[in-house]
Amino acid sequence: MLEKTYDYDVAVIGAGPAGLAAAIAARKQGAGRVIIIERDRVPGGILNQCIHAGFGLSYFKEELTGPEYAGRFIEQAKEESVELLLDSMVLNIEEEGTIVCSNPKRGMIAIHAGAVVLAMGCRERTRFNIRIPGSRPAGVYTAGAAQRLINRQNEMVGKRIVILGSGDIGMIMARRMTLEGAKVEAVVEIMDYLAGLTRNKVQCLDDFGIPLLLGHTVTRIIGERRVEGVYIAKVDESRRPDLSTEQFIVCDTLLLSVGLMPENELTRSAGIQMSEVTNGPRVNQYMQTSRANIFACGNVVHVNDLADNVSAESELAGRNAARYALGKFCPKSREISCIAGSNIRYVCPQLLSVNDIDNGNSAEEGGEKARLYLRVMKPGAQTVITACCNGQVVAKKNVRRVSPGEMEHIDIQIKALRGTGVKEIKIEAEEGE
Repeated sequence: MLEKTYDYDVAVIGAGPAGLAAAIAARKQGAGRVIIIERDRVPGGILNQCIHAGFGLSYFKEELTGPEYAGRFIEQAKEESVELLLDSMVLNIEEEGTIVCSNPKRGMIAIHAGAVVLAMGCRERTRFNIRIPGSRPAGVYTAGAAQRLINRQNEMVGKRIVILGSGDIGMIMARRMTLEGAKVEAVVEIMDYLAGLTRNKVQCLDDFGIPLLLGHTVTRIIGERRVEGVYIAKVDESRRPDLSTEQFIVCDTLLLSVGLMPENELTRSAGIQMSEVTNGPRVNQYMQTSRANIFACGNVVHVNDLADNVSAESELAGRNAARYALGKFCPKSREISCIAGSNIRYVCPQLLSVNDIDNGNSAEEGGEKARLYLRVMKPGAQTVITACCNGQVVAKKNVRRVSPGEMEHIDIQIKALRGTGVKEIKIEAEEGE
C-alpha cells in the first residue's frame, strides 16, 4: 500500500489534445476534482511540434497551428481548475480504479479516481515494424521524430530526403524539409492510393513539385556510417516488390511515415477488451471500455486524421466519465455490435449500449444519437454509406468521394433500436447515386 494516495472524481492519462478536452468536459459536467497525468514535462502532446497551420477549422471555425490549438485547451483547463501532474509515468491501473504512477520529485504515488479516461495517443511504426533490409546507418528517422528534432530542437536531419509512406506527417515533413532548404527526392507509397488527406497532398507535395510514387516501396537501405541511398521498386497486386523494377535514389536521409499505432500497453495490462483491427480498446457510444469505470478517447482508441475530431470525441468521453464518477450513468441493458461490412475496414465505436426502457435521461446521456466513425477499404467516387439491421436500413448517407486516408461517419438514432432485440448493425459503403 502506497503512503501517498490522492482522491479524484476523474483521472485522465495523457495531456495531449484528447486528454485536455476530456478533462475540461469532465469538469463542465460537474466532476469536482479532475487530474491529468502526463509523462512529458509540458502539456499539449504531439501538437507542440506541429507548427504548421490547419488545426481548428471545424472545432474553432478558424485556422490555427498545433501549439495555438493546444494552447486554447491548456487555458481552458486552467480556467476549469483541472490539475496537472507532469513528468509522471503511469505504471498500472488497479481493479478499483487506483492509478499507480512515478514522479521524480514525489516518488511513487497512487491516485484513486471514480472514473479513468485513457488518452495516451499513438506512436509511429518504425523500420523494425516493416522490416526494411539493409545496413543500419545514421539517417533513418520516423517522420515524427524528424519533426520534433527540427521544430522543437532546431536540428536539421538531412539534405537529400526520401520519404516512405504518404501519411499526413510524411507529406507535411516533405514540405517542411523543402522550406528548410533540403531536397525531397520522392515520397514513396506502397499502396496505389494516398494514405493521408488529399489537402495535404495538394499543399505539401503538389505545390512544391515533390514527386509521389504510388505502388512503390523501399527495398534496401545503402550506407555504412550514414545513409548513401535507397533502392525502390514497384509492387505487385500482393504488395510484394518486383525487384526487376528496382532503381537507386541517392539520398542521405530516409523518413518513415508508415502508419501509427495506438499506445495501448497500459490498456492491455488493465485487462480491457481490444479491437484486433484498430489495436485500441473496444468502446460503446459513451467511449466506455469493457471495464465500466474506464473510458478512452482519441488516438488511443483509433487513429484519427483530424485533431478537431479527437477533441469532439474526447469531450464525450470526459462527460460520461464524470457522470459515471457522480453515479449518474445509467447501466446498460444490452449491447449491439457494430460490424464492418462491404468496403469498410473498421467501425468505431464497436458497440452500442441500449436501454430498452427509456428512463427519460437518454438525451442528457448523449444516448439519443450515436455517431459511428469508419474508414473505407478503397477509394471511390460517389458512395452510399448505409447502416442495416435485420435487413432494414436504419441510417443512410451519401458521400461525394471516399478514401481510406479520410475518416467518414454516420449517425444512428438509438431510439429506433429500443425494444427491437437487434444484436448487430452492419455498416457498408457502396458506389452509387
